[in-house]
Amino acid sequence: MDKARNEQFERKIDIFGQKLGLVKNISTKLENQQAVQSAQKPEKTLEVIEELQCALEELFVAEEEIKAQNEELAIAHDQIAAERQRYQELFEFAPDGYLVTDPSGIVREHNQAAASLLNMPKSALVGKPLANYIALKDRHALRYQLNRVQELERLPEWEINICPRQSQPFAAAITIATVRDRQGKVTDLRCMIRDITARKQAEEKLQKIQVQNLQLQESAKLKSHFLAIMSHELRSPMNAIIGFSQILLRQAPPNLASNQANMVERIFSNGKHLLKLIDEILDFARIEAGRMELKLAEFNLVQLVKETVEESRSLAEQKNLVLEVELNLTNPNIVNDSDRLRQVLINLISNAIKFTGEGKVAVTVEELWSDRLAIAVKDTGIGIAEADIEHIFDEFRQANQTITRQHGGTGLGLAICDRLVRLMQGKIDVESKLGEGSTFTIEIPRRVEVGNNN
Repeated sequence: MDKARNEQFERKIDIFGQKLGLVKNISTKLENQQAVQSAQKPEKTLEVIEELQCALEELFVAEEEIKAQNEELAIAHDQIAAERQRYQELFEFAPDGYLVTDPSGIVREHNQAAASLLNMPKSALVGKPLANYIALKDRHALRYQLNRVQELERLPEWEINICPRQSQPFAAAITIATVRDRQGKVTDLRCMIRDITARKQAEEKLQKIQVQNLQLQESAKLKSHFLAIMSHELRSPMNAIIGFSQILLRQAPPNLASNQANMVERIFSNGKHLLKLIDEILDFARIEAGRMELKLAEFNLVQLVKETVEESRSLAEQKNLVLEVELNLTNPNIVNDSDRLRQVLINLISNAIKFTGEGKVAVTVEELWSDRLAIAVKDTGIGIAEADIEHIFDEFRQANQTITRQHGGTGLGLAICDRLVRLMQGKIDVESKLGEGSTFTIEIPRRVEVGNNN
């Protein structure tokens, strides 16, 4: 824009000069006419005067145009000065170090941040080679980049080690761009230097964390593998103990004395309890290893819930608890893994009965939308403290370690429920108040999609 204005102004000056020359010629012509006035006709003199008046009018117009152009140039000059001042302030107070060097890397201009980074007085940095402040091992790379940038407009950011005067070296990111004249020749290089010490430290910490995460993942895999092997090794002899106990108890006629039968009954009962714990550990190990897959099929949810509740009714009756069920479904058919859903329900209902001393346990099934269902298990038991709710689905955790000792269990039941419900593309939530009871609600789709179990 400035170039165009200057060219336009130069053209107006040329025109003004031409018109001024024309006026001079007419004036000279008029003087000559006066010198030979005796031999000249009056009509010729009048023509010359009219030409002079026209030239003077054109000259006046040209003068006005030049004044207007001068005013525009003055405004443009003020704008350029303001922009230059703004650029200088941005340059000077920028947080990163900025330097302007010649094509060989000699500093011509710099801001305060650059002087601070290089630990040099501002007045002493001009005229110094930038390479003086680069680590010896990186100077060859700097020279290579300075030669390379001659053919490019800009070099992408790369890392380099800066050695400030009488200070500790630090890692920096440097970017270089070229400034060229009208012929395309490089006249200056603009360099931006940024201290990336904090970024490098953060990257190192992130790498350490990633290594630790990999180690933890490997440890988790080893733990799951160990649990799976040990659980399998324990399960085989436990099945034998339970089987032989059943054989002894079912003999007809009974060959055991009363006290012997009681002891075998205790062996059988404790064996079943231990087998349940082993199965929980096996299930958790499979889920953690990613080997748990749902066997999807269509089934009647109402029938499944009724059967599951009836299986648990004897446990509720032993504690004089009321066990209720409420089913609000217009369409009872769903697509899911019936065995795993039954496992979740049994776990939630048995937990509710286990931690409820008096009152009732209620199971409710309802439709949220046409494609979403909710199953809630509500009890009037001891409840869960607010501080424990966020950890209630963690493995090997129960709300209170004293309660754990009183009621038993591995602390894996709710963790397995949470993982299984997520495999079913659903979620499980809990609402509880200490001393008043708890409500566990699972929300699942009516149809679990194949391939989305994660």
